[in-house]
Amino acid sequence: MKLSNKVALVTGAGSGIGRGTALRLAAEGASVVVADVQRASAEQTAALLREQGGRASVEVFDVTDDAGWAAAIARSEQAFGAIHIVCNIAGITSPVDFEELSLEKWNRELAVNLTGVFLGCQHGVRAIRRSAQAGAIVNLGSVSGLRGVPSTVGYCACKGGVRALTQAVAMHCAQKGYPIRCNAILPSYVDTSMFDPAVPLFGDRATMLNAFAQDIPMGRVATPDDVARAVVFLVGDDSAMITGTELIVDGGHTARLPTHF
Repeated sequence: MKLSNKVALVTGAGSGIGRGTALRLAAEGASVVVADVQRASAEQTAALLREQGGRASVEVFDVTDDAGWAAAIARSEQAFGAIHIVCNIAGITSPVDFEELSLEKWNRELAVNLTGVFLGCQHGVRAIRRSAQAGAIVNLGSVSGLRGVPSTVGYCACKGGVRALTQAVAMHCAQKGYPIRCNAILPSYVDTSMFDPAVPLFGDRATMLNAFAQDIPMGRVATPDDVARAVVFLVGDDSAMITGTELIVDGGHTARLPTHF
């Protein structure tokens, strides 16, 4: 297994891409700190992970809470001895017309989707340094950080920020001589509950996913495990010379040039 004797902390691990990432990391031998703001969801993920023979602990905190990060990492280090991998997956969004986007909603999206990643990187670098081993951080970006989406202006801004933050953190670690790599994953449509608010626009979930798939050259929407496998690559030794960059997991979505023939 690629990640034996490694300990990974995954935020947003109670569902969706976070849960898929936690399960895939465990399948590759890592012990996993299942972190989420919802205890019940985190416990469900941990139970699934243990059923497949993995080791897991649960941490419940808001990724925007600096003290919450510090306490969760301290408990995790006590439980497992060290942390070698941090995956900043937690995120929120919901569509709204730009002219109706409230400052409260803007600030909340910024707090979770960008400040939460900043805190995860900062606490992650400190923790990995304490492990005295090489480590890796993966941040969940989005193709929405590459292209503008009029109904999710706040989300696009945050994900653009995640791209720049990832590069800067990677360069900080390299300049300091830390054996810590930092990269980002940029998915397109992924079959998770994040798109639930859009279901009424299509009538049902299957119709919605089929509509999304029409935009994907490979003909389908990604699964959480599609993204999780990319995460495993970026935190493992197979990507030992890769830092400060991003892996787009979109089935060719952003490569397509719309045509009428």
